[in-house]
Amino acid sequence: MISYIKKGIGFGLTSGVITTLGMLIGLSAISESKAIIVGGIISIAIADAASDALGIHIAEESHEKSEARHIWTATISTFISKFVIASSFLVPLLFLDMRLAVPVCVLWGFFLLTVFSYKIAKDRDENPLITILEHISIASVVLIIIHLTGELIRRLQ
Repeated sequence: MISYIKKGIGFGLTSGVITTLGMLIGLSAISESKAIIVGGIISIAIADAASDALGIHIAEESHEKSEARHIWTATISTFISKFVIASSFLVPLLFLDMRLAVPVCVLWGFFLLTVFSYKIAKDRDENPLITILEHISIASVVLIIIHLTGELIRRLQ
């Protein structure tokens, strides 16, 4: 049962960080409207959490030996972790100026990825630095591409 909770939390945390930061960085490159960005993050917190939870649910159901309680444990833990992680990015946005909130959100996201990557590496008896660098590098590439795409869209307006 614990492995299904870990699976849900790991997927929800990683997806929550990357998807939410992607939305935040993409929208902030296009618009300085705090309302639009907050609305985007709330949408991610609800719709994408439900989507990811259903994806985990269906993936777990596809395994012939999966028990219903394990499937639902992974589903619920994915939804909760994704929802909580995505929603956590609202705090800096609601209390800080946008110019400061965006970098704070990026630091928060990278902190979450770093802590979880460290735990994964320790659980697998691997070098934490390599695991952390791998995960942060992948996230960075995604976010750079999203930022450049947002900048391109802003220039085309």
